[in-house]
Amino acid sequence: MREKMVQTQIIDRGITDTEVIKAMLNVPRHFFVPEKHKSKAYFDCPLPIGYNQTISQPYIVAFMTEKLNLNSKDKVLEIGTGSGYQSAILSQIVDSVFTIEIVKELSIVSKHKLETGGYTNVFCRQGDGYNGWPEHAPFDAIIVTAAPDKVPEPLLDQLAENGRLIIPVGPVNNTQHLNLYIKKNGKIKQQSLLTVRFVPFIREKE
Repeated sequence: MREKMVQTQIIDRGITDTEVIKAMLNVPRHFFVPEKHKSKAYFDCPLPIGYNQTISQPYIVAFMTEKLNLNSKDKVLEIGTGSGYQSAILSQIVDSVFTIEIVKELSIVSKHKLETGGYTNVFCRQGDGYNGWPEHAPFDAIIVTAAPDKVPEPLLDQLAENGRLIIPVGPVNNTQHLNLYIKKNGKIKQQSLLTVRFVPFIREKE
């Protein structure tokens, strides 16, 4: 089922990065899906993981990962660990992944999943991801899996030179734009990639 998912949902839709394809083949999505939804683990859709959060559609995971143009030396920050699936995909491609989840219960579950699954280059933290993880900055790439109404400035600040940030931006309960930001010579260039719908970006005060 995983091989069929990768062929029909990933490769046939234009994903060509061999490392992304390999990671999507290697990481068992069903391992990161709640028990009651495991039969749908390789379906072409997001799935609920509790606490009003979701595991993203496989194509979106692959698309966002490919657009970051990653390599084996990269240090990546992820905002929104969720189930841990995106973290696991990234871990197959880059040197290290630093991931932050605001929902305490999800953070505990995903940390356990990632440790149990042997993803030893993923480092988890529970808390508000708006301010990034300055102790480990700068990052070669940052991926955000929830939608704020505007891009958090601390994340742009924590990009390394030639760093890439991919993030959905837009209003809650509406479509958003998946944007890519690239830092060149200290300046930020923006590209709009897709219209998407993500869960809202949660802050601690909320």
